[in-house]
Amino acid sequence: MRSTGLLMVGVGAITLLVGTGTAWLVTMYRFPGRRYLQWLLLLPLAIPTYIAAYTYIELLDYSGIVQTLLREAFGWRNAQSYWFPDIRGLGGAIFVMSAVLYPYVYITARTSFVAQSVCVLEASRTLGRTAAETFRQIALPLARPALAAGVALALMETLNDIGAVEFLGVRTLTVAIYDTWLDRNSLAGAAQIACVLLLFVFALLFIERALRAGRRFHHTTGKYRDLPEEKLGGVKGALAALACILPVLVGFALPAGMLGHDALSHLAAGLAPSFWQAAFNSFALSAAAAALAVTLAVVLAYARRQTQSTLVQTASLVPAISYAIPGTVLAIGLLIPLAGLDNSIDAMMRSLFGISTGLLLSGTAFAIVLAYTIRFLAASLGAVEGGLSRISRHIDDASRTLGASLGETLRKVHLPMLRPALGAAALLVFVDSMKELPATLLLRPFNFDTLATQVFTLASLYRYEEAGLAALTIVAVSLAPVLLLHGIIAGSRPGASPARHQAAASRPNVALGMS
Repeated sequence: MRSTGLLMVGVGAITLLVGTGTAWLVTMYRFPGRRYLQWLLLLPLAIPTYIAAYTYIELLDYSGIVQTLLREAFGWRNAQSYWFPDIRGLGGAIFVMSAVLYPYVYITARTSFVAQSVCVLEASRTLGRTAAETFRQIALPLARPALAAGVALALMETLNDIGAVEFLGVRTLTVAIYDTWLDRNSLAGAAQIACVLLLFVFALLFIERALRAGRRFHHTTGKYRDLPEEKLGGVKGALAALACILPVLVGFALPAGMLGHDALSHLAAGLAPSFWQAAFNSFALSAAAAALAVTLAVVLAYARRQTQSTLVQTASLVPAISYAIPGTVLAIGLLIPLAGLDNSIDAMMRSLFGISTGLLLSGTAFAIVLAYTIRFLAASLGAVEGGLSRISRHIDDASRTLGASLGETLRKVHLPMLRPALGAAALLVFVDSMKELPATLLLRPFNFDTLATQVFTLASLYRYEEAGLAALTIVAVSLAPVLLLHGIIAGSRPGASPARHQAAASRPNVALGMS
């Protein structure tokens, strides 16, 4: 528990600092490279934590590239001849995970800063506040709810991680669940640890809500115009650019560069039949989960739109809670009832027909798809609800007046108008499912690999180079929704200039549910 708590504190502090600082710089200042850095800062989101961890081990470990070059350059013979920070440990885990999770805070912070009223900021400067004081006393309080949400998302991903902490030698509660179940064969013990981890999740949600409660800030003016951007030149401009380049370099460029090198240097080994089978499994499972999640999201969102039933309203809130539950906890929660159902069916078939059905649900691909759907249903539901919110209710009324039923209105009117939002919802679930490791590890059938589990297995065996192609494939697929986020944020400011609205107009439909 201590390691889990310290990891969360470290990751939370660094992601808050880096995400907020870079968001403020690219929003309020003009400096060399800002136009590109404002979307490059999103790229680390495409690197899963477990992939970042093994690339940094390959880069910074004793046998890695950096230390090998240092020994050759200075003639050092062994580790006792020099000091080098150890990447394997709590400090290394905080560094690696913060490097790829800070965009959660960057996204929410920048969205908040972009939407702030220029009148409030100008009033602060008129009253004699410096730029730093305006940031600290005005912009930060206005953005506090968004910052709390961003940090909470980063910490949820920290709790969910199993690959990075396993590679880096940090024994968190997630690793304890994995070891207790698979190595000690104790499902009951794993369930007990999962309950403790669930307490961390609920505590995190409570703290996030508490930080946002009573901290609602509203603009009292309708005067929105482009934010004033102070131009930074010379040393200040260079320092601002460097402050934004470093997170991109550490969180994306170095890991992606290592993956590209490994994939190209071991291309023949990487293209083995096992890779194609794992890729097929990943795409099939992710596509099935995306289709199921979008279908459920449409049903829930449309029911919520058409009725004020307490049951429907409550049911639509459940996906938000399930998204916060780590994959290991979700896997434990699914395996116990599915195994019980399998045993009941098997016993019934034995007694009636003398036939053993074996495992029909647990230990099959069905369990993995179900876990993906439950965990990422919130993403698809948000996308679909975002799309429906932009369809006027007058269209519903007109359809009903013409004699169409609710089902016909959904099929003939809403679904065609929701196609971009449905595509965004499916893309989000597909990509998240491709990257999901903890639930896949615990629920997969024997001798069944996805790209994520193949990367984990090869990296665990120190065969980093062979894992390069599979890892690079996951990163390449993950880039699609990340790149879409830039257009969403850029077009999110109320009253933005016509040029900005026109620039965002070509992308809004794709981004409906991702805002």
